[in-house]
Amino acid sequence: MTERVAVIGAGAWGTALALRIAAIRPAVLWARTVERAQAIAAARENARYLPGHRLPETLAVTADAAALRDATAVLLAVPAQALRMIAAVLRPHWPDGIPAVVCAKGIERGTLRLPAEILAETLPAAPPAVLTGPTFAHELAAGLPAAAVLAAADEAARARLLALLAMPRFRLYGSADLIGTQLGGAAKNVIAIAAGVVEGMGLGENARAALITRGVAELARLVAAEGGRPETAAGLSGLGDLILTCTGAASRNHALGVALGRGATLEEALAARVGVTEGVHTAPALVARAARTGTELPIAAAVADLLAGRATPAMLVEGLLSRGATEEWRLRM
Repeated sequence: MTERVAVIGAGAWGTALALRIAAIRPAVLWARTVERAQAIAAARENARYLPGHRLPETLAVTADAAALRDATAVLLAVPAQALRMIAAVLRPHWPDGIPAVVCAKGIERGTLRLPAEILAETLPAAPPAVLTGPTFAHELAAGLPAAAVLAAADEAARARLLALLAMPRFRLYGSADLIGTQLGGAAKNVIAIAAGVVEGMGLGENARAALITRGVAELARLVAAEGGRPETAAGLSGLGDLILTCTGAASRNHALGVALGRGATLEEALAARVGVTEGVHTAPALVARAARTGTELPIAAAVADLLAGRATPAMLVEGLLSRGATEEWRLRM
């Protein structure tokens, strides 16, 4: 049987994944509306989210959820806040036993669920997996070298997905740590906002390096408290994604922080963006989730206060710098 991959979500990341997968095996890209699917299919380009990258003829584009039924694997590349709604739409068409590979990064507001936890409720028959790591969509689409992590609890399922999604110049590593990899993908967007604030205020490279490093420490504490593997925080889904998102020019979260550090309001900063700046939604949810295990996240809490209007960029920086002395490495606060 020919293996076929379905990618849900025609944003930049979903389009880039579908474009690359279609070069090695049959693939379909699902968009939420017929109009959008038809526009992308006719132009053979996603002009809004991934301009300049032609889609191969082997990639079908559709808004019909029935296209999932003969898929070997389904990748969910939709924003974390939309995942529950999209999963409900797809559920009647989901192939029996086919894994759901989450490519979203974040925490659902209100429920404080991670993406795989949302799928456990909305697609209970679909074994969950996570694809995450330091990957900008435009670079992946251009075929530039990249590496990512494919996490799944079952070793055999993980091996099948690693083989199915293996692509030239896109190195995949396996992991059994669903919790740690997802927390890394959520936390990095929040810490990237703080790193942007540091840059926007002109505080220098030393300050940014220190903030990124302490962000890894925050993440490791949270992963350990939630039963994940602390070393995951030092891997591609943690440190790797942090470095990219906190320094890369294409990072929406970092750019938002830069704008805030230079004095823009949140509304002004968001108005200039195309696509979702996930850290805005994730910051308060990350802090609230950490509170359930008594885990202190000073950087994330400072970002949440800034976004809620409870602090200014200067207060964020001074609050972090005025904290009392402590040991560098503790998995519990």
